Amino acid sequence: MKNIIFLATLIILFACNEINTTTKFNKKTVILEIDQMFEDYYKDISIQGLRGEFKYLDDSSDFYWVPPGYESAISYDSVITILKANADNFRIVEYRWDTLQIFPLSNTIANYTGIVNGYMVDTTGVTSKMLIIESGTLIKREDGWKLLNGQSALINRESDSLIIDD
Repeated sequence: MKNIIFLATLIILFACNEINTTTKFNKKTVILEIDQMFEDYYKDISIQGLRGEFKYLDDSSDFYWVPPGYESAISYDSVITILKANADNFRIVEYRWDTLQIFPLSNTIANYTGIVNGYMVDTTGVTSKMLIIESGTLIKREDGWKLLNGQSALINRESDSLIIDD
């Protein structure tokens, strides 16, 4: 009987240890996952245009974003509406990180900040180049990392200062 109790205790301890080791906070893994998410994000935008952003936005009520030129946050539905309204106006949309810092807070939440270099070509052939400073929070859902909230602003290329719209 003592052997059975001892064996059962060992099995329970081993099982609990396995659970704990698989849920330990691993910053390096989170950073690698988010790097890959952003690589996929920009690749999808390159292929699908502005519609490529849809699957990377968290569709929860906690989502908000402050886009360039806006003074307050807008909701998920508003962002989707804006992206849909403008998607057909551009033939090419290309973005890449000039700098990116990722700050994991847990295995499912992280903050990030960086500068995005990009250009867009509209349907008439006019090219717009831009530098965007961006920061936000990411959340890991069942289907991957999502943008939960954040803000972005255009950087003036000549002076490297923020563009402030009056």
